[in-house]
Amino acid sequence: MKSKVYFSKTITSEEVLRLYKKLGKKLYGNVAVKVHSGEVGNQNFLKPEFWKDIVDYTGGTVVECNTAYDGGRDTTEKHLKTLELHGWSKYFNVDLLDAEGPDMELKIPNGKKIKKNFVGKNIKNYDSLLVLSHFKGHPMGGYGGALKQLSIGVASSYGKKYIHGVGVPENFWDSDHDSFLESMADAAYSVVQFFGGNAVYINVMKNMSVDCDCCAVAEDPCMKDIGILISLDPVAIDKACLDLVYAAADDPGRDHLLERIESLNGAHTIDAAEELGIGITDYELIEI
Repeated sequence: MKSKVYFSKTITSEEVLRLYKKLGKKLYGNVAVKVHSGEVGNQNFLKPEFWKDIVDYTGGTVVECNTAYDGGRDTTEKHLKTLELHGWSKYFNVDLLDAEGPDMELKIPNGKKIKKNFVGKNIKNYDSLLVLSHFKGHPMGGYGGALKQLSIGVASSYGKKYIHGVGVPENFWDSDHDSFLESMADAAYSVVQFFGGNAVYINVMKNMSVDCDCCAVAEDPCMKDIGILISLDPVAIDKACLDLVYAAADDPGRDHLLERIESLNGAHTIDAAEELGIGITDYELIEI
């Protein structure tokens, strides 16, 4: 049976909410809303105003974790200031999941490369997860979407180093690349298991640069905006986004983005996640 991925070419806050209602999945209890807060200086990240309708409707708490590299989000003090600077704390209740230790350790007995994942301990306070992702390129993963948000995004600062280093944080920048991608899939699996399927994934294909929102100095978007996608399957939604990029043959910036994704073997994360069983690449794209 194919996974359903709903798609709209209209990119507005209201359309995000309309797609969520169309999906028909009720997120119950305390809802963690995973966003990308945006590195200070980045011009491409999706602003809190864009997400306001869906966050208000679900009554969720915006959650983030500290980064593992120098910048405006690598310590709790700096990240809280960035969340305020970018407007997140103005509109929403915000929870920096790893603001204080110790981290929560999630076991991954069937992990390909890592057998545990370190996430912000405050995740234990939530019953459901809404993953709001900005689909674009990434200087290490090739692309950023739902799977990256589940893995690197939910990992604590230490957990990010652990994933990047394939279980050896000291190898943060020097690990085998495909092993790093498989570690991301492992980490994503652990978060999916933690929430027991009580999760919804929204990917927005807008402001698509080859660089991530974690880059303080990022290239401007190279492709035209494509649309909004929503699914219960993180593998299917990322695969659908990738396929939509390939299908945009007339877009003069397509090949530049694809070069970034392909040069870093970005699709390998999708394949590794499918092998772990957290989703499938066989999907039905339903345009509404």
